Amino acid sequence: MTSPGKRTRRMPLLATAGALLAGCLLGGAPSATAEEGAAPVTEAATVVPVQTTGPADKRFNIIVLGDGYTAEEMPAFRADVDKHLNVLWSTEPFASYRSYVNVWAVEVPSAESGVDCDPGLESPRRDTALGMGFWGGCNANSVQRLLSVDAASATALADLVPGSASANRQIVALANSDTYGGAGGTYATASGGNALSSLITPHEIGHSLGNLQDEYDYYGRGVPGGTYEDGEPGSAHHTLLTEEQMKRQRAKWWRWLGEKSESGGVIGRFEGGMYSTKGVWRPSKHSIMKTLGYAFDQVGREVMVQKISAKVSLVQGHTQNAAPIGDDRTVWVDTLHPVGGELDVVWRLDGRPLRFAGDARTLDLRRLQLARGTHELTATVTDPTPFVRDPAIRASAALTRTVAWTVDTAVSTRPEPVAAAFTGHTDTETRVGSATVVHADTTHPADRTLAVRWTLDGRPVANPGNDRDLDLGALRLRPGAHTLSARIAGTQTTLTWTVDAAPATASYALSKPLRTVHRPGKPVEYVYDGPFTMKLTARDDRAAGHVVSQFRVDGDGWQTYYGWPTDADAPYRFTPGGTVIDDLVYGKLGKTRAVPWDDATPDYGTHTIEYRTIDSAGNVSAPRKFLATLVEPGAAP
Repeated sequence: MTSPGKRTRRMPLLATAGALLAGCLLGGAPSATAEEGAAPVTEAATVVPVQTTGPADKRFNIIVLGDGYTAEEMPAFRADVDKHLNVLWSTEPFASYRSYVNVWAVEVPSAESGVDCDPGLESPRRDTALGMGFWGGCNANSVQRLLSVDAASATALADLVPGSASANRQIVALANSDTYGGAGGTYATASGGNALSSLITPHEIGHSLGNLQDEYDYYGRGVPGGTYEDGEPGSAHHTLLTEEQMKRQRAKWWRWLGEKSESGGVIGRFEGGMYSTKGVWRPSKHSIMKTLGYAFDQVGREVMVQKISAKVSLVQGHTQNAAPIGDDRTVWVDTLHPVGGELDVVWRLDGRPLRFAGDARTLDLRRLQLARGTHELTATVTDPTPFVRDPAIRASAALTRTVAWTVDTAVSTRPEPVAAAFTGHTDTETRVGSATVVHADTTHPADRTLAVRWTLDGRPVANPGNDRDLDLGALRLRPGAHTLSARIAGTQTTLTWTVDAAPATASYALSKPLRTVHRPGKPVEYVYDGPFTMKLTARDDRAAGHVVSQFRVDGDGWQTYYGWPTDADAPYRFTPGGTVIDDLVYGKLGKTRAVPWDDATPDYGTHTIEYRTIDSAGNVSAPRKFLATLVEPGAAP
């Protein structure tokens, strides 16, 4: 018999979970909560690098802990980690800034399966490593979905990751449970196996990392939050101002007003948020901070870009600048490499831009033929991402860094032989997506500039300006597999990647309609006079790993497909008025576009349902669609 906290897993384990096995057993200091004579929580912990993009002390580190997984259930933890991460990588801005992040899994077998008070206060307590529990740790005055973790134990386990510290890491604790729940704050928590659990993680990181607030209008489900009565919220995505006031005062999200929202609809002013039904407004109908499964809208995404970027430095290394340098040498900067776009570098001499230098990471000072004396040289690295419109954020250290040197023509550079070699680069062991920016950094001889030459399927690729990055998205690759190489000019030193330019595929299965309509050149139409179900199945024949499926209705925001809230394996259920589960409405085929989705009136008529996939390499498939027509019960077919 399955214990109350133990999950019955019907899905096959993902092949990529095997990558988590190659961990190393680490020891450490006892947890602050260890009982007298009890083994510290760190004693049986295995730290496994899941994604390494650079040194831990130069990256934002996500550390995923598991609680309530027995030794026999570790494969379930690895599968949960894979799913949660691939959903995170499908969500902007994590998709574009994935290369700023290292991911570590800490495996700690629990003595018992499951977590405390799951699902109710009367449920048993479990002997687990991290003491996770629903009801805020079995507190009758809390709410059922609040999933807590023992802070001292979580910190002790995270401290096992070399180079990580509280300033450059985010702890995510997954509970071995199918019950819906999570929490944000210093630590983000989520249940590992609930249908919605992988959608909880980016929402809670929005709290923990971005300091974003909840946009829903209740605290206890089914209990309206009342009217907001405080002053202007400090939250970047809540306001008391009208749209006109925002524009006039250049306040809050005035720069985004009128834009098509990434989470559906248009950026504007929608009432409700911060647990209040009235008196406070948010930017979008349903961003990820209001409804799980949608994207961050532009307002939240801009905040998250700044917060992620602030965890790292755009400049990863540079020619020494503690003392003057001569003009008989090269000068260099190494930068980060977002997978979603290249960083800009502008060189200036005595305040004037050196336009001939373009976007290069290395500058040969001998070309400048400097006048005798001292000069100031600077290199300013900027992230030009369109995700940011606020000049203050753009100018902040998160998105702009400047390195300065004093160049003295009287100084001579001592010759030091430096071999041509690649240093940091995009991982060559995993496939890269067709829209990825691939990078290859090199060593930096002072007496010459190393050039990187790129070839695709054996043919040279033009890449002017910054030759350390290649934007595959600009090449518009044909579907299929490609071979990409980077070579240091004049040498045989080469890196090679496999480029996957074929997105995963998805298929749908619907419940039986009243009739099916085929029209030449039109999507297939299915006619129903009541509820119908849709199951999306994604498949990737080129690589293992969880594939994210998404759908949208009538051009609204893309939603991550998760099955059904009570069963990840069940199909999604559409109804004219929606289905109420735990005081939330799911699957409502509501009024289209301008009318809010929480309108109580059923909407009979024809709806367009689109679907697509995002695979583990980041490839986004072209959307496909079908039509679903709802007619009133008893209406003639």
